[in-house]
Amino acid sequence: MAQLDKGIAMTTPSAEWDWAYRDHQPPWDIGRPQPTFVRLADGGLLSGRLLDAGCGTGEHVLLAAAHGAQAMGVDLSALAIEKARGKAAERGLTARFEVADALHLERLGETFDTVIDSGLFHVFADADRPSYVASLAAVLEPGGSCYLMCFSDSQPGVWGPRRVRREEILLAFGDGWQVESITPDTFALNPIRGAVSATAWLAVIRRR
Repeated sequence: MAQLDKGIAMTTPSAEWDWAYRDHQPPWDIGRPQPTFVRLADGGLLSGRLLDAGCGTGEHVLLAAAHGAQAMGVDLSALAIEKARGKAAERGLTARFEVADALHLERLGETFDTVIDSGLFHVFADADRPSYVASLAAVLEPGGSCYLMCFSDSQPGVWGPRRVRREEILLAFGDGWQVESITPDTFALNPIRGAVSATAWLAVIRRR
């Protein structure tokens, strides 16, 4: 999960995102998978050819790999990808990690059965959302599932990333998608301004 305090767009070269992973641990990099994705993995939903569209240091990719998925993660931060590869080696797990732009996933030249998004959607400006959704569509097989978790508009305060309304998810994933559910959920965080969690939406979205 990324925040916008530094005003960095997701199209910024990867070196500009390395600040989040250098010399400190950002709020969203909790050193383990989000409990929501553990629940999805335990339910057999993180399976097949799986892509994490903004993987950070790779916890959800490694979770999926441990459950038998052919898992791949991409991120704009080369430092995050380096850390993710180190974790995979330490844990003896087979997973792929590449530096890539989530707005241009078609450049991977691959397709996947499942895509996950833990805290990426809410980073994009309104103008970039159609490009992101089109990018997901380019790599997700018809009938494939996207599990998307983003900051919720029910989160009080103004710190952290922008809040997302349920209707914004429905609007973004209109043509070519079926939004199967959007349910309230919770992000676990490293402590930030006294908070150790934040409210979220979990959307289950199928590619038509």
